Amino acid sequence: MERLIVFGLLSSPLILISWRTLFNIRSHGFYRFFSWECILWLLVNNYKYWFDNPWSIAQLFSWLFLVFSLYLVFAGFVLLKKKGKPEKIRDKKVLYQFEKTSVLIDNGIFHYIRHPLYSSLLFLSWGIFLKHPTVLLFILVILSSIFLYITAKIDEKECIIFFGKKYREYRKRSKMFIPFLF
Repeated sequence: MERLIVFGLLSSPLILISWRTLFNIRSHGFYRFFSWECILWLLVNNYKYWFDNPWSIAQLFSWLFLVFSLYLVFAGFVLLKKKGKPEKIRDKKVLYQFEKTSVLIDNGIFHYIRHPLYSSLLFLSWGIFLKHPTVLLFILVILSSIFLYITAKIDEKECIIFFGKKYREYRKRSKMFIPFLF
């Protein structure tokens, strides 16, 4: 019961910041919200095991994923802030300010992966899951990964509409989530 209460309380801010996209199934924010909810449930279930058995393989990979997640979110936000140039021409109400970039960023971390912020959520999901893996949480981490994949695919459609041929070419020379792999 305690987990449900904590989950409900922590879901409230996610609902508040996502409300514009919750009724638009064609928006990338719709699927991102459900990924956030899966990540939140993973966290609510595994926070107690954060430092259990610190030298186990699962914990070591968990910390590796969590640190990489932090790097990706930091590197992605810094470049978006520095080079993104949000403009009124992308003033969609379903986009956060940092998403309204009018410049295609293809250097730094964006040179290797197109979605460092979604990738950070992917690594965060798996990092939290590995703290105390269970069958139910495995299903949730898979769901979170699927929602992030759908989020990225819809985001790419939106980018193709806005950036056109430049974005199509960029997709050919970069990976979606994991440098050099995927």
